[in-house]
Amino acid sequence: MKIYIVGSVGSGKTTLGRQLAEYYSIPHFETDNFVWTRRPEGDIRNSVEKRDDLLKSAIQLEQWVIEGVHIDWTDPGLEASDYILFLDIPVAIRHWRIVKRFTRQALGLEKANYQPTFSIFLKMFQWTRYFEKQMKPEFLKKFNTYDNKVALLSTSDFRKIIALF
Repeated sequence: MKIYIVGSVGSGKTTLGRQLAEYYSIPHFETDNFVWTRRPEGDIRNSVEKRDDLLKSAIQLEQWVIEGVHIDWTDPGLEASDYILFLDIPVAIRHWRIVKRFTRQALGLEKANYQPTFSIFLKMFQWTRYFEKQMKPEFLKKFNTYDNKVALLSTSDFRKIIALF
């Protein structure tokens, strides 16, 4: 099974991706981790070649869950997937989740791939607005190509989503 999850920051794509990967015992990948090499002293942006090679290596596996918000360079993942889940979660819920995540990360109760600074916290709201205005329409247009394997979801509830398969 190859599942590709798309959604804005705070939509629940990482949580859902982890849950599905655990449930099916398959690898889970975040597209952010194709873009960045994570280091304690600070992340380093990968070259386009390395980023694309990491994606290619992941999609060549027999089964996987890939999730992220990146567009265009990730098309090979969309093409290789069996299912595309688009998490179209209401903005108010995403905003609440951003606040909750930042608070938990700042208190050390939740792990982050990045340094949870106040600057990043504010950027998450900007990214959400950008997603709604710019990226969401682009994804919806792109999904016309993959109509038979796309599910537009207004929930990231694992129990409801697992029933789709």
